[in-house]
Amino acid sequence: MKLFLNSLAGLVGLSAAVLAADYAQAEGAGSGPLGWIKGDWYLTVGASGFVAPDFDGAKSHVFTGIPMISLGKAGPEARFTSRNDNISISLMDTGPFRAGVNGKVIFGRDSDDAVATEGLDDVRFGGELGGFAEVYPTDWLRVRGEVRHGIRSHDGVVAELKADAFADITDAIRISAGPRLSAATSGYFDAYYGVDAEEAVNSGLSEYEPGSGLRSLGFGGAVTWKATDKVTTGVFAEYWRLQGPAADSSLVEERGSRDQYTIGAWATYRFDFSM
Repeated sequence: MKLFLNSLAGLVGLSAAVLAADYAQAEGAGSGPLGWIKGDWYLTVGASGFVAPDFDGAKSHVFTGIPMISLGKAGPEARFTSRNDNISISLMDTGPFRAGVNGKVIFGRDSDDAVATEGLDDVRFGGELGGFAEVYPTDWLRVRGEVRHGIRSHDGVVAELKADAFADITDAIRISAGPRLSAATSGYFDAYYGVDAEEAVNSGLSEYEPGSGLRSLGFGGAVTWKATDKVTTGVFAEYWRLQGPAADSSLVEERGSRDQYTIGAWATYRFDFSM
């Protein structure tokens, strides 16, 4: 597990080093400290609506939605993007390699959101902030890693690794699918899966103190339709099975399920502008 977390952190660290070198080169060329900002940019905004578990580890499902935002400098069009990609700002895009900062909005979990979580502490509204890097080993495969630190909702570190094989059925329709893996530190698991002594009394669940480790293994797929040059829509399905500290939680074992799935659709619009 440490090797996995270190590998993803190294991937993000490599992107930072490359970005620093690129910035230094721009400085040497006399572009000034803000020279990199000048040029053509794009902003992609949209939303995704889907049926998902009522809470992490739940066996019941609800309909919900999240925003989709991506900002970056214009250049060669990304070979592949996924609704799984969290809110991202691309700081470098060479085609085969793309990297930058990213974040995730967390809407929280109230103890009265579901019968299963009654008596547990709330997970506060907040988010996660970190970095991402992605590479294309072939023309039909993308591998992406994200490492994020919790803000307000939890004080842990979350790491995700995703691989997607993709193929164009027509000029406008693309299919994609691939495996997913996620891991986290104890700060994340404690917020979502931990049950301290007081919570055990209030909820009736067995006391549980999680450590760090693998969170889930899964698989997902999507069909994407590029309706116009600026409008993209799609449908998707994801399945993952909880592992390690998540699967061993009394919340999951006594009231939830290790098997989790999400099914939904999304739509985005791309704005082009110059700085």
